[in-house]
Amino acid sequence: MLRHRHLLLSKILPAAVLSTPEAVQTISLRCFAAAPDPGVASFGFKEVAAEEKVGLVGEVFRSVAPSYDIMNDLMSAGLHRLWKDRLVSKLCPFAGMQHLDVAGGTGDIAFRVLEAIRRAETDVQQQSGEPHPSPGVVTVCDINPAMLEEGKKKAIAAKYDLQGLRWQEGNAEALPFQDHSMDGYTIAFGIRNVTHIDKALQEAHRVLRPGGRFLCLEFSQVVLPGLRELYDLYSMNVIPKIGRVVANDEASYQYLVESIRRFPDQDTFAGMVEDAGLQQVEYENLSGGIVAIHSGFKL
Repeated sequence: MLRHRHLLLSKILPAAVLSTPEAVQTISLRCFAAAPDPGVASFGFKEVAAEEKVGLVGEVFRSVAPSYDIMNDLMSAGLHRLWKDRLVSKLCPFAGMQHLDVAGGTGDIAFRVLEAIRRAETDVQQQSGEPHPSPGVVTVCDINPAMLEEGKKKAIAAKYDLQGLRWQEGNAEALPFQDHSMDGYTIAFGIRNVTHIDKALQEAHRVLRPGGRFLCLEFSQVVLPGLRELYDLYSMNVIPKIGRVVANDEASYQYLVESIRRFPDQDTFAGMVEDAGLQQVEYENLSGGIVAIHSGFKL
């Protein structure tokens, strides 16, 4: 154990500080004693009891559900559409795919995935002369019923293939699906809102079939110095004001931008994805790191 701690600490501390086993023992005890309190969770910049976070986040999304899509367009100047297109292109949906989109109540990702699956199935039919024997299905799972209702309305209005869509209320930390039941798992702008990110990642691993792919699109840490300062000014000062004018809800959008600041950086989150058992983990920064797509496979 002492050797393991020395290797870990040697990556972040000067060698002179670690000159004796006693120094390593003293420093490591301090470091490893500072583990996060599992009974506390972040809610924006505030700390709340872990059991309270689900209800607090639920209230945020009940409030923003009716204006969620238009706010996404306004806040990102439409870029969120390109980010989501990139997520689905990396997923590479295929004929007959069984896919799970978590925290995707309004359907933005699900509709894109379903369209790609149906295109793949059309290609199969044109080549073989026969329809695919098992048409693909996209399941949308969201803890918030108000968000799911918005998604259902959009699906009906846009005349999507309703047979290919399923809607399920459920918690990302305890998914109501069988082990090894999904070919793909996506979560877009949702994982930073769960109480225990590690549990959500473990659930993603559990429900994926061997060979299944995990993809997460989330706000991340801006890597371009000039852009970082501009983005901080914009997100902290402008986005809540847009929320007040458009959605009559400044507080919810204040929470949303604060939650971005509390989310782990790209490398830290990649390590969490690996810790959940997913392999070949990598990430791609988009728009200078404003968002990042993390990818992993269950092998």
